[in-house]
Amino acid sequence: MKKNLSLLVAMLNLAWGTAQLTCANAIPLTLGTVTAPSVTGDPLPTACSLGAAGANGLWYKFTATTNTTIKVATSSAGQNADTRLVVFTGSCGALNCLVANDDFSGTFSQVTFNAVAGTTYYIAFDNKYSSLGFNITLSEITLVPDRLSFVSQPVTTAGTFNNCVVDMNGDYLDDIVSVISATQIVISYQQQGGGFNNVTYTVPSTTITPSWSIAAGDYDNNGFNDLVYGSGSGIAFLKANSDGTAYTADRKPQSFLVQRTNFIDINNDGKLDAFICDDNAPNRYYMNDGSNMNHYQGGMGDFPSGGNYGSIWTDYDNDGDMDLFIAKCSGGGSGPGGNIDELHRNNGNGTFTNVAATANIANPTQTWSAAWGDFNNDGWMDAVVGINSTTNGLSKVMKNNGDGTFTDKSSGSGYDTTSALSREYVAYDFDNDGFLDVLGAGNTIMFGNGNFGFVPNANTYSLNSTKRPIGDLNNDGFLDIQNGNTILMNAGNTNKWLKVTLKGTQSNRNGIGARVEIYGSWGKQIRDVQSGTGFGNMSTLNTHFGIGQATAITKVVVKWPSGLVDVINNVTPNTTLNVVEGSFLNTGEVQNSQEMFTVYPNPSDDIIKFKTDRSFIPVSAKVFEMSGRNVMQAKVERNSISIKELSSGNYLLILTDKNGKNYSQKIIKK
Repeated sequence: MKKNLSLLVAMLNLAWGTAQLTCANAIPLTLGTVTAPSVTGDPLPTACSLGAAGANGLWYKFTATTNTTIKVATSSAGQNADTRLVVFTGSCGALNCLVANDDFSGTFSQVTFNAVAGTTYYIAFDNKYSSLGFNITLSEITLVPDRLSFVSQPVTTAGTFNNCVVDMNGDYLDDIVSVISATQIVISYQQQGGGFNNVTYTVPSTTITPSWSIAAGDYDNNGFNDLVYGSGSGIAFLKANSDGTAYTADRKPQSFLVQRTNFIDINNDGKLDAFICDDNAPNRYYMNDGSNMNHYQGGMGDFPSGGNYGSIWTDYDNDGDMDLFIAKCSGGGSGPGGNIDELHRNNGNGTFTNVAATANIANPTQTWSAAWGDFNNDGWMDAVVGINSTTNGLSKVMKNNGDGTFTDKSSGSGYDTTSALSREYVAYDFDNDGFLDVLGAGNTIMFGNGNFGFVPNANTYSLNSTKRPIGDLNNDGFLDIQNGNTILMNAGNTNKWLKVTLKGTQSNRNGIGARVEIYGSWGKQIRDVQSGTGFGNMSTLNTHFGIGQATAITKVVVKWPSGLVDVINNVTPNTTLNVVEGSFLNTGEVQNSQEMFTVYPNPSDDIIKFKTDRSFIPVSAKVFEMSGRNVMQAKVERNSISIKELSSGNYLLILTDKNGKNYSQKIIKK
């Protein structure tokens, strides 16, 4: 009898060990935790938004008895399993993707989905990165009201690399770019009345795809955005033709492991250059001479063995030029010191200095990206430096003191109590309350309170862990999240908003590097126009502001990379403001500048002098025609400059003080 019982137990164990190897024999799961064996079963037909499926899979199923919300999570104490999780509906012969996740926390996965009574859900795992066994925990969760809700909307975005949301045809409506292969892309053009029009383009082979990152910008200033792909073996540029109907490819010969890519006008000549993080060596950049993108290396992140992951360009010192922060990781064999974050101050003469140590932002955080924004609306850019590993502690919340230094405000911020991980951290005002939020770890939004406190949404979102670019994909003034083959459409609320779109004339066409400021009852909000935020995605180039329940916007100021300043008074909320560089030069900025200095004689035929406030010491001057063209620049000596070389007419004078701040007034040459 004992022998027969032992045989029965052995047979049952064998059945359990083999049943989950096929969809047809998927093992039923109930609430609780089970241990999965090594991943050796039939492969998944697709990994949904996660890319290609692994060679083998494991199959389980869950049948809901009531309408409920189910969370599936993997973990395995003492093991190094790297799990990927997909939930399907339908039947084994016709499975439909419901939700998928990779690396929700560390290398483990987690999804949440609403289960309908009587429906069977197939819960599958693959061995794309690991075949080791792991634990599966199935739990029922009670939902509490969202602070902000999203509605999932299907969108046709074929291909693995669909992590780019940006206006591609010059209508300032955010489109979706999906890279199918090295020879094909699909652009889902947002339509004025809603919806998308998908257009497929065959492109000359780049031989690579944007497997690590993608960025967009109009680097030939023709009105149509171009792309730069970052891969494990180098970069390629994809350039739109003069009417946006075709693309040419420029595959660069340098072979290296690329991380973050950005378009930025490094030398401020009005043409976009490209900055590229190198994982294993000093960083690289490609300077735009008007015809070619020419390769250079060094001078902006020179750690010998790299470790450069998430680069972001922002004007942290408010001197009118863009500085460079590099989120560092010790990956890529960079060795000791390779994970120390870097802040490169733009010296204004084509050189950069790493000031991270003196600025108190040289953190050894194991990060892949950082979310930069003015989190307390004081006019200075702050940072949330997010973690992708807890090796050197938790995420950091760093307050910009306005004097070149930062203070750690992590304690009590909300980031001091979460160890959730992510590659991607970006700052946007998702609920339009006037305070920046952070989309990052834990598949949730951390809502900012305007004083460096962050609260997670009550419920997490079903998000791809890496591919989640941001844009307004239905043009309603609320920011949406593109998520593989779906869009999480922001359901919005009663808060008001403003979008500002830019067209450069002296500066680059996109206005990348511009600072946009808005003023109202809340005080002041600022945004920098950036190409490439977070780690690998490309999000909208349109600047977006929430203003809560305010009913008026008293002033919008655009500070262009050229030094021009446009000021637009009394802007209507819940609108999109289109600003062409130099269109609003002779407005309220003159009055503000007169508080700092007056010009005499004015008109003048030669020397003009400045009577200044005691705190204002001008060091340089630029003079612009009212069309926006820069016609003169000079060093200020003894509070005066000569305008003798100018033709008679009206001009805009911009004075820069010793702190790099710009002030303007209108002058007249006799």
